[in-house]
Amino acid sequence: MEPMDTYIPDGYTLTPDLSAERKTSFSAAPELGDGIEPGKQYRAIFETSKGRLVMDLDAEEVPTTVNSFVYLLRHHYYDGIVFHRVIDGFMAQTGDPTGTGTGGPGYKFGDEQTTQRHKGKGVLSMANAGPNTNGSQIFITFTDTPHLDGRHTVFGRVVEGLDVLDRITRIQPGYPGTPDRIERAYVVEK
Repeated sequence: MEPMDTYIPDGYTLTPDLSAERKTSFSAAPELGDGIEPGKQYRAIFETSKGRLVMDLDAEEVPTTVNSFVYLLRHHYYDGIVFHRVIDGFMAQTGDPTGTGTGGPGYKFGDEQTTQRHKGKGVLSMANAGPNTNGSQIFITFTDTPHLDGRHTVFGRVVEGLDVLDRITRIQPGYPGTPDRIERAYVVEK
């Protein structure tokens, strides 16, 4: 049974957890199928300190990326993680359990080519340190960012909560201020 504050969009069911406790370190990237099942549609839900973000995930076009993201979500990886880098007019970045911008899950995986572009507000994309260095860090755009096309894998889009993006505190690692956090993150499927 899911917690009382779990939001389940119409037609979706809660995707089962893979661990009861939060896990932030892994020895290898998940195999395709460890996080998602072929033919299913997935939405990620972040209950943040500023409100709820609901994101459609593109498992059909970029299955490796969505598989890894969902795998981490199902291990409670993103619970409690801060938005460590939030730049007005650009994007909000999260996914580092250390909050410094240098952390990750202990594995990396390759880029996936996609027809999706960094067009508009609410695009969900992988943050990286160069080609084929994807891990757990992600960002959500505030506007068009075409200079990121072909350099970062787009794997979803915010479908509910665009107003929440406007309220996330603008901050960078090492600067004063209190970052907003993902209080709880989970996945639904249909």
